[in-house]
Amino acid sequence: MSHYAIRGGVDGKRRLEVIGRALWPTTSRLLERAGLRPGMACLDLGCGGGDVTLELARQVGPGGRVDGLDLDATKLELAREDAARQGLSQVRFRQGDVDAWAEESRYDLVYCRFLLTHLREPARVLGQMRRALRPGGTAVIEDIDFRGGFSHPACPAFDRYVELYRAVVARRGGDADVGPRLHALARAAGFGGASVDVVQPVFVAGEGKQVPLLTLVNIADAVVEEGLAARPELERTIEELRRFTAASDTLLSLPRIFQVWGSRD
Repeated sequence: MSHYAIRGGVDGKRRLEVIGRALWPTTSRLLERAGLRPGMACLDLGCGGGDVTLELARQVGPGGRVDGLDLDATKLELAREDAARQGLSQVRFRQGDVDAWAEESRYDLVYCRFLLTHLREPARVLGQMRRALRPGGTAVIEDIDFRGGFSHPACPAFDRYVELYRAVVARRGGDADVGPRLHALARAAGFGGASVDVVQPVFVAGEGKQVPLLTLVNIADAVVEEGLAARPELERTIEELRRFTAASDTLLSLPRIFQVWGSRD
């Protein structure tokens, strides 16, 4: 996952914390529909800073267990500190590359959010997710269709952000618009009874409205490295999007988020 386009470390974890809080209402409903319950063994694949991992731990309770797997050692250490502070001893965070990950019949539920979009071979990882489930276990996937983001009124800086994000992810081997393909990919990977839904949070205020700006700031280095924009243009775009975000009469959305869940027969 060295091709990941978004800045990691402390700054990356802070961005993910904002996203985690903004999306928890829709993610929690998805997990409930997918059958999450106390006592389960769960994996959060590509867990980042562990925001969903810790919520899974609260849901499964002390009788369950939750693993979080990610490549970013800094995020994982901060996540361990969060778990210890919250008294969630049923959580284990471990470092590993999703591209090299393989486990067999170990979990009742495997979850990933905004992971497949960054992978060169999402179908292969979905196959690994299925193998990691016990018979009857459930995979739960959330991922994006970045084309669906919008602002009101029209904001050229937001449009440029969408353009740059899609381009840099493509340069790094991913697909920022993978969402519509998820259901078909899950079925092809052998998940039975695969279901699909779409959600799209929209904000006029609050920290959720900051997500596009935070994301643009955190892809800036990759954008420059890939030659997609020069630093001065990026700084102007960031400042324009910052002003738009701060205005009280503007609206910003996140990308369309496709939610897919299905079972291992």
